[in-house]
Amino acid sequence: MNVSRRTLFQTSAAAAALSALPACARRDGSVDAASDLLAQTTDQILTTYPESASSSGIDHGKYQVLKSKLMDRSMAGVDNIKSDFRDTLAQLQKVDTGSLAPDEALNIDVVRTVFEMASDGFDFPYGDVALLNTNWSWRNAPYVVAQNTGAFVEIPTFLDSSHQIESAEDADAYLARMDAYAGQLDGETDRIKQDGDQGVVLPDFLMTKTLGALRAASATPSDQWGIVGSLAARAGKFDEAYGEHGRAAAEAKIRPALERQIAALEGLAPNATSDAGVWALPDGDAYYDWTLRAGTTTSMSADEVHEMGLDELRTLQGRMDPILRSIGYTEGTVGDRMTALGKDPRFLFAEGDEGRAEIMAFIEEKVAEIRTLMPQAFETLVPGFLEVTRIPPEVEAGAPGAYGGPGSIDGKQPGHFWINLRHTGLHNRFNLADLTYHEAIPGHVWQGEYTFKQPLVRSLLAFNAYSEGWALYAQQLADELGVYDDFPAGRLGYLQGLAFRACRLVVDTGLHAKQWNREQAINWFVTNNGSSYDEVQGEIDRYCAWPGQACGYKVGHTAINRLREKAKTALGESFDFRRFNDALVLGGSVPMTVLDRVIDNYIARETAG
Repeated sequence: MNVSRRTLFQTSAAAAALSALPACARRDGSVDAASDLLAQTTDQILTTYPESASSSGIDHGKYQVLKSKLMDRSMAGVDNIKSDFRDTLAQLQKVDTGSLAPDEALNIDVVRTVFEMASDGFDFPYGDVALLNTNWSWRNAPYVVAQNTGAFVEIPTFLDSSHQIESAEDADAYLARMDAYAGQLDGETDRIKQDGDQGVVLPDFLMTKTLGALRAASATPSDQWGIVGSLAARAGKFDEAYGEHGRAAAEAKIRPALERQIAALEGLAPNATSDAGVWALPDGDAYYDWTLRAGTTTSMSADEVHEMGLDELRTLQGRMDPILRSIGYTEGTVGDRMTALGKDPRFLFAEGDEGRAEIMAFIEEKVAEIRTLMPQAFETLVPGFLEVTRIPPEVEAGAPGAYGGPGSIDGKQPGHFWINLRHTGLHNRFNLADLTYHEAIPGHVWQGEYTFKQPLVRSLLAFNAYSEGWALYAQQLADELGVYDDFPAGRLGYLQGLAFRACRLVVDTGLHAKQWNREQAINWFVTNNGSSYDEVQGEIDRYCAWPGQACGYKVGHTAINRLREKAKTALGESFDFRRFNDALVLGGSVPMTVLDRVIDNYIARETAG
């Protein structure tokens, strides 16, 4: 495809996408006006974040024009997003939900909450603000680019897993997105420089890790880039020349943009300090208060979250101690004994590719087992369409140990459980099952498929505390379904997983509100949870780049269990475990305050019979 045709793809897509928006929504406060506004908001989100149309499997028909586009990450693009979303928020705030049916009122409340939270985040003149349920957009980041944030991390994986290629037109759209990817890199580079002028610079340890990943990508021959190989492999059935087109785009556009981004970060590197928390940034305390509120959808203070973490950790370790004693680990603290358990040869995978194969086989076995138990936990079932995939080696050094999410609304694209296999010591046989339940079934992949039953705008939006709280509750469900009844070390892995999230409450607030340094946070975590130093180091670096996000897990999980106890008390013997779980997932992703209303409505329905 020549340059002029590719340019036509992008310019015509922009014009068509904008024309897809309704001229205006009715503003008379009627039910129809609310419906119009939600439809307008849906189109606005998809046009602003075209990647979400592909991730959701709806980049066809009305949204076909979005398949050749990516989000505008330039300074002007971000300014336009802020302005447009604030205009929409003003309209959402005018809706009288009292005149709407309960489901319609809930939809408005949920969407309005997202826009209000984002608008508050837009008040800070640096970083990125989370809005969506897809494409890594569930985290707020003070840094435009970091080891786990930015187009260089996100777009290659997105294009490989979410951009479907079934025709030459799809392949042409992929090439157009390769050009747009280079534009995203340059847009971020300008914002890196702008933020640097304000004193917003990556901590030195994150700068080293980020530059290392970018340099490694830039130094790799383009025919070895996943973004090129994916196009060549999938579009070769139409025309083998697409592989060469991809390499040409990589060399002409993407590699130079990567090099410009590297140069911008190298220019700021002398200004980097070892300060790990956002307290050191301009208005950093207020920024952390906002990220904590956004990450938990509560009004909890940093001190309250910190103490909650310490309390939860004590409770969980009280449950772990007798199990450790029962399998012969009797000396030292719970953290010491879990460290020893993590070195037990019985639970280690082999090193290298042999161990990587063992890990993948282990995951598939656990997925197959848990699938058979889902009818015991839910009345309403979903397919659980899943693919287990290794995180691309070129980015796994800065990536988390794993992450997961659902497939597409149309059912054509599977959900993914991405597993980090940079070395096999990241995982062991007593905690990998628990991680699988969290990321896959009945965790993120499973829960995400229930959102497809919601209006489209609700499927696009997400709340960190709900999504991650559910994933911890999914781990709990697996335990309650008996998967560890004959494997006490596995139950220890599950409890250590919960304790891991309790530790997150302590170290996230420690780093960002109490001015802990990186090494202090790592050592506290390793000592108190018995996790490996290598695993924890990557986790701490993640929290430094995504403040507040890590606190959503245990806050959300605790809220869900509180609501389950409330339902059991209210319903007594008529409480149905499966129907309660249905209520949680069928209500969709909501802030914690709205989840109370969802469960209250469930209790009322059950009481009414």
